[in-house]
Amino acid sequence: MTAYPLGLPASGPLITLSHPKKTLWVIELHNGQDSRLTHDLINKGLQPALNTVEKDWRESLRLRFKDPKANKDEGKAALIIVGRRDQDKFFSNGLDFENSQKDPNFFPDTFDPLLARIITFPIPTIAAINGHCFAGAFMLSLACDYRVTTDGNKRRVWLSMNEIHFGAPWPISFAALIRQKFGSGTLQRKIALEGHRFTPQEALEAGIVDAIVNGDTAAVLARAEEVADQWAVNAQSGVWGSIKREFARDFLDTIRRDHRPPNPFHEDEAAKAKL
Repeated sequence: MTAYPLGLPASGPLITLSHPKKTLWVIELHNGQDSRLTHDLINKGLQPALNTVEKDWRESLRLRFKDPKANKDEGKAALIIVGRRDQDKFFSNGLDFENSQKDPNFFPDTFDPLLARIITFPIPTIAAINGHCFAGAFMLSLACDYRVTTDGNKRRVWLSMNEIHFGAPWPISFAALIRQKFGSGTLQRKIALEGHRFTPQEALEAGIVDAIVNGDTAAVLARAEEVADQWAVNAQSGVWGSIKREFARDFLDTIRRDHRPPNPFHEDEAAKAKL
C-alpha cells in the first residue's frame, strides 16, 4: 500500500497527494503561491499521483468484485483537486505560459494527456476552487466532474479564460473541451472571445460550477468532500470512467489528431523527452 501523504516529485514536491479516509484522495497543488501548471508539476506530479490513486482504488474495487457482500464498502472512491491550502487567493494561475511556449509539444505530449486522463478518470473528481482559476487551470477544473468554489465575499475570485487579452491562441484541446462542456454558443463566446471574468455567482448561474461556499479554503474543501461522499458510491460499479469516456468521445478524438504539418525538429524534441 502507498504511504501517505505523498509529495511529488520526490526531489522537490509541487503537489501533495493525501488519503484522509478510505473513500477519498486529495491532490493539493502548491507550486509557489499561485500553483502554475508546469511540465514538472504535470508529468512528475499530477500524472504519477493519478496513477497512485487509480492503483489503490482498483485494489479496493477488486475486493468488491470478488465478494460484494463481504466487501460492501470497498470500491467507493472520489478525488478532490485543490489549490494551495495555506492561502485563499489561487486555485491555480494557469500555465507557465512562457516555458510552455518554448516546447512545441507541450499540448500534445503534456497538457492534453492530462485533460484526457482527468476527463475519463474512473472515480468522481471534484475541483475545489479556493481562489482565482485562470486559463489552463480553468481547463483543468472543467475536466473534473464537479466544481466547488468560494463565493468571493472575503477575497475577490475570478474564473476566466484570459488568453484573448494577451494574444495567446487556443490549442485545439481548449475549444474541444468548451464544446464538450457547454452547448450554448453565447456562453462559449463569453468564455473564449470575450475572456469574461466570471464571479463565483456568475459561474454558478452559467452552470460552470456546481456549488459556491461562503468561507475560506477549509470551507471549500469541506463542501467538496460532501460532493465526494455523495457520489463515491457510484465508483463501485467500475463503469464511471467508461461511461464518461463515451460522452467525451468527440473531445478525445479531436485532441488525438495532430493538425501540425510533420516537423522533424518537433518529433526529435518529443523523442528526446521520452528517451
